[in-house]
Amino acid sequence: MESETVFVDTSAFYALMDHSDNNFEKAADLWKSFLEKDFYLRTSNYVIVETLALLQSRLGFEAANLWYRDVLSLAEVLWIDGSMHNLAYELWLGFGRRKLSFVDCVSFVAMRHYKVEKVFGFDKHFAEQGFEDWHL
Repeated sequence: MESETVFVDTSAFYALMDHSDNNFEKAADLWKSFLEKDFYLRTSNYVIVETLALLQSRLGFEAANLWYRDVLSLAEVLWIDGSMHNLAYELWLGFGRRKLSFVDCVSFVAMRHYKVEKVFGFDKHFAEQGFEDWHL
């Protein structure tokens, strides 16, 4: 049986690191399950930048470094090229919504490009785009 592939969003990575986050327990349980069942975890370099900035700002440098060193190493990084970046920009521009981030649009484009249908995250925009949320 082939391993399931899941895209990991900033919201899930952050929840894993912040014990006071409302989604911490759910995120920790799912993460453990993904690792036990040998899921194939993927994320993008844009999510890395967003997550590092968020962790450093809210939890400090050490937490950001711990995440980068110990948690991120368990996921494959999808590197976004110029054409995917431009597609994401066009998507973001087309939505024109304050609450939909550019990084989310990059994630949508990357997930479609790499044929990843499931996301581990706590952002309703993925479901709105037709991706299956693992947190539900």
